[in-house]
Order: sequence, then C-alpha cells, then structure tokens
Amino acid sequence: MKVTIDKEADAVYMRLSNAPIKDSEEIKPGVILDYDDENNLIGIEILTISKRVPSAALTSVQLETA
Repeated sequence: MKVTIDKEADAVYMRLSNAPIKDSEEIKPGVILDYDDENNLIGIEILTISKRVPSAALTSVQLETA
C-alpha cells in the first residue's frame, strides 16, 4: 500500500494495488473510490483532507498489522 499526501491539492490518496484504474465512484462528497477491471477496490482518495482531519495527524502514518 502506498499513501500520498498532497498538501497543495489538500488530498490524501491510498493506493492498495498497482492494477490500472478502470472506474471511479464518489461515495460521499470528496471521497472517491477507484476500482480495477474486476471491480476490486484499488484506491481511496479523500479531498479537502485539512477540513476532515487535524493537521497534526497528517505528519505521520502509523501502520498496524494483526
């Protein structure tokens, strides 16, 4: 998984797979899901992230596995 924070665009993108994007769906205003040709979720984009998450939370990413 790759997480990209674009401060200029005020967006976060989480790429779950390297598969090509076939389709996208905005499930809520500013929350976009990307799908591959088999309808698997491969990416999540969140726009206007600074209004949704405290700025301190965007300075680091914590990864937990179970």
